[in-house]
Amino acid sequence: MDLGLKGLRAIVTGGSKGIGRRCAELFAEEGAHVAICARNAAEVEATVAGLSTRGVTALGQAVDVADKSALEGWVAASAAALGGIDIVVANVSALAVADDEAAWKAGFETDMMHTVRVVNAAMPHLEASKAGSIVAVSSVSGREIDFTGPAYGAFKAALVHYAQGLAYRLAGKGIRANSVSPGNTYFEGGIWQWIETNNAALFQEALALNPTGRMAKPEEIARGVVFLASPASSFTTGTNLVIDGALTRGVQL
Repeated sequence: MDLGLKGLRAIVTGGSKGIGRRCAELFAEEGAHVAICARNAAEVEATVAGLSTRGVTALGQAVDVADKSALEGWVAASAAALGGIDIVVANVSALAVADDEAAWKAGFETDMMHTVRVVNAAMPHLEASKAGSIVAVSSVSGREIDFTGPAYGAFKAALVHYAQGLAYRLAGKGIRANSVSPGNTYFEGGIWQWIETNNAALFQEALALNPTGRMAKPEEIARGVVFLASPASSFTTGTNLVIDGALTRGVQL
């Protein structure tokens, strides 16, 4: 299937590893130009070098997405380098799973406000695009009460609501907005690898909950994100795509 991404311009936050990196790579493989940001400069540089080998324009900056001015500066630089923005993928989470005020503050600034700010900063470019699309990466923790902290789940649920609202308000402008809710996703350098090493009991508990007997790979989540973002999914907007290997049991009506 041709996703219709060739020549489009995508920006991905948290694009140096895991789901975000695989999204950026898939965009590039489909011929889209890509800009990423993440906190680790060396990881950003390495990712951009790999993206550039695919024959597309690639840009990356070390950015703390909770820093409003830095995030907005990256969006502006990305638009300038790519010649505009067609696709926004908001992928960063503070992973604040504690049950304290610090987790609420971190989740608000990173998970929630980074998504709002990156969308707002990109909006003039999305409005000028013929294929404007937004994808917010949420979590199955926004669908049900699980072992994560209350702040994490609450903000993941808020992201789905935010994307749904965007879809309704922006439909007349031809801009689509969707969310993706991954289940537990395992990759090198990710939170679940850390838990496997440092809290084996919790890792086994989480693994046992999934009837597939394993966690997702970044590739499996990223393919859903990239499809929703692409013109191949041109009439899909306001959808929350759950990719969890049947981990959650709630029926999504």
